Amino acid sequence: MSDLIPEPKIFACSQSETLATDIAKYFGSDLGKVITSHYSDGEFQPSFEESVRGSRVFLIGSTFPNSDHLMELLLMIDAAKRASARHITAVMPYFGWARQDRKDKPRVPIAAKLVAKMLETAGATRIITMDLHADQIQGFFEKPVDHLFASTIFLPYLRNLKLDNLTIASPDMGGSKRAYAYSKFLESDVVICYKQREKANIISHMELIGDVTGKNVVLADDMVDTAGTLATAADLMMERGALSVRAICTHAILSGNAYERIENSKLEELIVTDSIPLKRESKKIKVISCAKLFADVMISVNTNRSISSKFLM
Repeated sequence: MSDLIPEPKIFACSQSETLATDIAKYFGSDLGKVITSHYSDGEFQPSFEESVRGSRVFLIGSTFPNSDHLMELLLMIDAAKRASARHITAVMPYFGWARQDRKDKPRVPIAAKLVAKMLETAGATRIITMDLHADQIQGFFEKPVDHLFASTIFLPYLRNLKLDNLTIASPDMGGSKRAYAYSKFLESDVVICYKQREKANIISHMELIGDVTGKNVVLADDMVDTAGTLATAADLMMERGALSVRAICTHAILSGNAYERIENSKLEELIVTDSIPLKRESKKIKVISCAKLFADVMISVNTNRSISSKFLM
């Protein structure tokens, strides 16, 4: 009887098939076969069509709403556990529900903590994700979390633009740490937008802290949802004398009227990753793939090698 450990296997959730295919190619493997049966009431059942017994399994799926995407990943983790997989790594390019990372008012859930517990209960033994909405979400897990940064792929792109008088901007106070990290590598100035919200996704007031006169500004954020903040910030900065305004946002949620806001705004370009597939193309949106970054980290995890070189920020 052979004592060889089976080769690692990579499977994709339906919402991330395109990205997973690219990751598998860089990894040097084919995607494993999964079929999903659907019931008329909307219930579904994923099924691995090959053995995973004793294997290290990578399950790739971003958990952006709707909740079916999270449920599909949980079901696949459970199926792998019950099929005797040796290790089950949930590869989540976008970790959904992360904006609910604390109680910001009475009688509300901490959804990010709940999702972490569900992933562990389902059977995940490791999490690989990118640009969490808040770094402390890693502490919600009792399993190892590899938290990657999209700066690894954004920084070379920004350097290649060769922008004079570059300034990095944070669209809110909470993103100032990210902006300062980018400015350190790019040796640039930093400005910060101060915004007040009426309610979620509705900005009542925005003010700019810092000078952007004669500057080429790059806004840095972890996600873009309705694009209201980016559009307002870009328009404000151009009014204050900026030469150009771009934005780098890891996760392109782009809900509601986001595409229209971006196309009608003063933004010259929005640079995003493919952690979430775009609903449609836009001449202002540039997509940079994160597939090689995830594949490199998965190879290192599989071979028990350090991944510290992937942490630029």
